[in-house]
Amino acid sequence: MNLLLAQIITTWCMTALIWFVQLVQYPSFSRVGTDFFPAFHTLHSSRITFIVAPLMIGEAVSAVGLLWTPVGVAEGWEIWLGIGLVALIWASTFLLQVAMHGRLSKGFDEPAWRFLVTSNWVRTLGWSARAVLVTVWLRRALEQSADVFG
Repeated sequence: MNLLLAQIITTWCMTALIWFVQLVQYPSFSRVGTDFFPAFHTLHSSRITFIVAPLMIGEAVSAVGLLWTPVGVAEGWEIWLGIGLVALIWASTFLLQVAMHGRLSKGFDEPAWRFLVTSNWVRTLGWSARAVLVTVWLRRALEQSADVFG
């Protein structure tokens, strides 16, 4: 049950965070101004890593952990779907978003920024799908506990 709780917490935290990034943070990059952008981007990148990295790692570890520790509320294919979504999110992060942040670290680059905002929808939708999935598992867990405790 601890892995299920870790999945629910990390997935919902990342889902909320990615929607903020998608709708507020990334669009605001174009409003900073070229003189201040490098310092702004450095600050953004260093600070958000302290939030995102532990959540993404915890989510990935607990997702894979469900393969060996069944929680009784997730079908095997659902666990694999969750892992597949994590893999998609990580691939998008490291192949697309990190590459664009690398370009932006040198200064505001409008094509890189536009690609960052557009390609980030992969992660936004991936985490949103994971949030639905873990919420289904939570509902099942709550139904099971209601049956046990009557």
